[in-house]
Amino acid sequence: MLENIEIIPKIEINSKEILALVYTPSVAKSSLEIRDNLDRVFDLTNRSNSIAVISYDYRSSLSRAIHLKRKYALDAYPLEIKECAKDDLEFVIDNIMPNFMGVDSVLIEGGEIDADCDIPTQSKNCFIQNPEELEPVKLREIFGGVIETKIYIQNEDKIRKPVAVLSDGSAVLGLGNIGAEAGLPVMEGKATLFKSIANVDAMPLCVRTQNPDEIIKIADLLENSFAGINLEDISAPRCFEIEEKLIEKLNIPVFHDDQHGTAIIVSAGILNALKLVKKELENAKIIMSGAGAAGCAICKQLLRLGAKDITMFDINGIVRAGRAQNDSYLDELALKTNLDNKNCTLSEALYGADVFIGVSKGGILDSEWVKNMAQNPVIFALANPTPEIMPDVALASGAKIVATGRSDFPNQINNSLVFPGLFRGVIDSGLKKITDDIKILTSISVASMVQDSELDEEYIIPDALNKDVAKNISACIIEYVRNPNTHTY
Repeated sequence: MLENIEIIPKIEINSKEILALVYTPSVAKSSLEIRDNLDRVFDLTNRSNSIAVISYDYRSSLSRAIHLKRKYALDAYPLEIKECAKDDLEFVIDNIMPNFMGVDSVLIEGGEIDADCDIPTQSKNCFIQNPEELEPVKLREIFGGVIETKIYIQNEDKIRKPVAVLSDGSAVLGLGNIGAEAGLPVMEGKATLFKSIANVDAMPLCVRTQNPDEIIKIADLLENSFAGINLEDISAPRCFEIEEKLIEKLNIPVFHDDQHGTAIIVSAGILNALKLVKKELENAKIIMSGAGAAGCAICKQLLRLGAKDITMFDINGIVRAGRAQNDSYLDELALKTNLDNKNCTLSEALYGADVFIGVSKGGILDSEWVKNMAQNPVIFALANPTPEIMPDVALASGAKIVATGRSDFPNQINNSLVFPGLFRGVIDSGLKKITDDIKILTSISVASMVQDSELDEEYIIPDALNKDVAKNISACIIEYVRNPNTHTY
C-alpha cells in the first residue's frame, strides 16, 4: 500500500442540474468572464490553490506533493519531466502556468522532500446545501473552481497516475479561440466528470502555446506523469496533426474527445434512432452540417459502422472532391462521401434525406427543409447552446426523433457517456493505443444500454449520468483486450 493523490470534485455531480452548472452549458459564462479579465481565473478556478511539483522522477514529485498537501493544504500535482536542457524545462514550466499559481522545482534544483514551502494557501472549504440554486459564475467563485486534491491510500503497488486533459484553448465549446486561462473552467469540469462517473483521476493541463510542434513537445516531455492524454478543445485541422503525432510518439493512450468522443456517442444515438424508425444505416441518406474535428470524426465513425450515403457541408458549402477549400483531411473524406460529387445547397441536399446531423451553428436548419426530408426523419441538432433547429420546431415540421446537446431537452447527446468509461477500460486493460475497433465497440456498447423494449422517440440514448454505461464500456474494452480474436460486433 502507498499514499497517492486523487483529484476530486468539490461538488457532487448527482443531477442534470448540477451537471449543467459544472460543465455545459453554464461553464461558458465563467470562461467568458476570464476571457475578458484574465485575473478572474484565480477567482473562478482552483488555480489560486494549485501548484505543480516537477522533477525527473514521478515518485519523488508525488512524495513532495503529498507533503505540500498535508502541511499547507495546497492542491499539489506531481509531474515527471524527462531529462532535458534548461531551456526546455523553462519552456514547459512557462507553458503550464495557466493551471497553477506556482511551480515547485526544488527537487530538480537539489532540494529535499521536506523543504518548506513559502507559498500561502488559499483553500476554500464550502458547505452549501443546494448548490444548483446558485448562479453558475457565483458557484465557481464561492467554491474556488470545482476540483481539488485529496491524499488517499492506494491498495496496489503500481502508482495510479491521472489522465491529462490537455488543451490550448483554441476551440473551447462554441466560444472559439479564448485561450488557455479561459479554457481552464471547462477542463476542470471535464475532470469532475472523469472522477464522478468512472473514478478516473484527471487533471487540467491548459498550455499557452498553440503551435502544434510545441504542444507535442510538452506532452512528450511530461508523458511519464500521466496514465493517458485526453486532448480537448483544440481547433481543426491542427488537432488532427497533434493527435496523430502523439499517438505515434507516446506509449500512453491519446484520445481527442471532441473528435472521437463525439463520434462515438453520435453514432450510438444514430444506431438506436434508425432502429426505432425501422431504417438501416447502410441505406440511410445522411446529411451533415459541420466538417471540423467533430464532423469529420462522426463521418468516419458512421462509415466504419456501415453507412454508405453521407454528404457533408461546412462554411464553404458542400464538401466535394477537388474543392479548393478542402484541407488534406477533407480531401480524404471527399473521396468517401458525396459520391456523385454534387454541387448543391444544404436545402437541396436535404430532399429525401433520412438523417440530419448538425455540429455547426445555431439556427441554420429551416423548418421547410425538414418538411422535404424523407418520412420519419431523424434530426441531431447538436450545436451548443443554440441547436441548428429547436426541437419543437423540428417536430412540428415532421421530424420523428430530435436530439440535441442540451440537458433541458430529451435525447441529450453528451460525451460524458463516453470518455470516462473508455479511459477506465483502457487504463485497467493496459491498452496503449485506442484503435478504430475500440471506438466501434464503444459506440455499440453505449447503444446497447437502451433495450429494444425501452426505445422511444424521447429515449434513444442513456442518461448522461448513468454510471452503468461507463462500467459497460470499461468491461467491454477489457474483454476485447483479453480476447481480441474471438470478439464480434
